Amino acid sequence: MTDTSPAAAATYEGVHMPAGGPHHKMLETDRCTAWLGGEVLLAEVGHAKLRMTVRPEMCNGFDIAHGGMIFTLADTCFAMACNNPEGEEGRITVASGADINFLKAAFNGDELIAEARLVSQTGRSGVYDVTVTRGEDTIAVFRGRSRTVPLSN
Repeated sequence: MTDTSPAAAATYEGVHMPAGGPHHKMLETDRCTAWLGGEVLLAEVGHAKLRMTVRPEMCNGFDIAHGGMIFTLADTCFAMACNNPEGEEGRITVASGADINFLKAAFNGDELIAEARLVSQTGRSGVYDVTVTRGEDTIAVFRGRSRTVPLSN
């Protein structure tokens, strides 16, 4: 069984970003996405793809993937598309709101791919659509609203 304790998450080796492959600076210290087992497939401004395999501890009492896990995958992919993969000095883009529609169930062992794309950007506000698929099946659609804000410590 996988250790899902906060201590284990803090020591997880990190999000899978193969050498020479897609990379996103915000994921370098992202323990949540590391715990999900996220693998970066594409990281560009306005467009991102992230893969996750559903594990037993991600399933609910009906033995299907918990909606919160699918939302987290979509939300992380949304954040990747909102922010420059190389990072930016003094500002970050965060969610100001999001909605998700679950269309089909996902199960233990399913490989899910989230793909986020910028729909519209006006000033510091943006709208992004994320599609979560399992093979050829769309299992969820997510719409995220973003806001660029000053980075504060």
